[in-house]
Amino acid sequence: MTGAAVTGAAVSRDSVNLPYTHVDDLFVDGEWVRAISDERIDVVDPATEEVWASVPDASADDVDRAVDAADRAFRGAGWSDLAPSVRAEYLLRLADEIDKRAEPLSWTNTRENGSPIAETGGAAANAASILRYFASLASYLETPDVRPYPNRPGETEVHRDPIGVCALIAPWNFPINLVVAKLAPALIAGCTVVIKPAQTTPLSIRLVVDAAVAAGIPAGVVNLVTGAGRTGDLLVRHPKVRKVAFTGSTAVGRRIAAACGELLRAVTLELGGKSSAIVLPDADLDAMSNVLIRSCLRNTGQTCYIATRILAPAQRYDEVVEMVTRTVAAAKQGDPFDEDTVFGPSATAAQHEIVLGFLESARAEGARVTTGGARADTERGWFVEPTVLADVTPDMRVAREEIFGPVVTVTRYDTVDEAVALANDTEFGLGGIVFGSDTEAAIAVARRVDSGSIGINSFASNHSAPFGGRGDSGLGVEFGVEGLNAYLTPQSVHRAG
Repeated sequence: MTGAAVTGAAVSRDSVNLPYTHVDDLFVDGEWVRAISDERIDVVDPATEEVWASVPDASADDVDRAVDAADRAFRGAGWSDLAPSVRAEYLLRLADEIDKRAEPLSWTNTRENGSPIAETGGAAANAASILRYFASLASYLETPDVRPYPNRPGETEVHRDPIGVCALIAPWNFPINLVVAKLAPALIAGCTVVIKPAQTTPLSIRLVVDAAVAAGIPAGVVNLVTGAGRTGDLLVRHPKVRKVAFTGSTAVGRRIAAACGELLRAVTLELGGKSSAIVLPDADLDAMSNVLIRSCLRNTGQTCYIATRILAPAQRYDEVVEMVTRTVAAAKQGDPFDEDTVFGPSATAAQHEIVLGFLESARAEGARVTTGGARADTERGWFVEPTVLADVTPDMRVAREEIFGPVVTVTRYDTVDEAVALANDTEFGLGGIVFGSDTEAAIAVARRVDSGSIGINSFASNHSAPFGGRGDSGLGVEFGVEGLNAYLTPQSVHRAG
């Protein structure tokens, strides 16, 4: 079988009015200010390979200016002194302002990284939902925490103080929600922030900053710098930064962790994944087909927690391969501005070549291509055909390394114990799914999988529950009360009885 055909766009880029293209400023201390650096970074449309925008590549002086503004806003009377319920009102207004910017935010995001408009169209609503959830935790921060001594009279008041200036560093695959997942708990905690988006997706986050201004968030509380990896390193090592929150590759995460360890700086890392979907013998394959792409190939496979390794029981192996192949082949690949597009391009030229390299290695190692398997037949754009690889064995490269492209593998197992062992045979531990008709039996299997999150018959994150990885998938968690606590530092005030 062959991959899905690439088709024409339903929305012309020329008809989309983007608020930001070529800019020369950064957001510092409540204002858009011209960058000190003269260096520039081009922004390229992955579907056309055209440069359509550019931003400053911030210098050390630019970073100093942004961090100093955040430090002044934190240490001066203001944001951190507000009651959490008052800060929550700002978050709620920010959520409303982001909702108002849903359309240009979606268009800009799609132009930056090629994510289909069907995906980016929900970014604003999801970001607003994250902000509203963390606003609801104001009461948690305002509830007194008094603990009696266990062995003598007296008690201790435990106070939760904001940790300080936070560096928020986000990747290119979900440039809005992976910032807001850090921004929301930082703001409700009373922290101030400097945001550094990925160098390939630096413009959509400006709409969140505009929303913060419209919501009345005080000057210096939210700051934005753009740049390459050097800019992120300057932020991580800046002496006035007290916490780093990073989402991205495991390799970069290791370097950030090493720097934060050296500097005794708090850090949260949400890194890569190689999650499995265990298909139990009683799984409903029709139901699985309905959620397959979102669970296993979301955002053209450029999602960290999706289950790109499908583990199928031997007695239903051919049936599973047929269903997965049919589902993937039927999904439309094309221009990401077409609302019917499911698979867009790889977000960068480098990632495009990485994915093609994985396909070459899969063939060389004996995997069987049932659909796709090659560079898409397009005149331009970094498209790879959506691909299903069958007969994949645990030792193959595609079974062990994160591909980050529209590729899913299918591996045979004989017993459920073997399936669990295969799912756990990885250095990563981020997500996973168990498909099965007996929910209790599926949950029992899920509890044996060594990962930070796992779904039953689908996968999604819950803003009120912790999300984080084990092993090479990261340190710490985001979301939930646990995600808020990462931006707080406790102080115990002891009173003798």
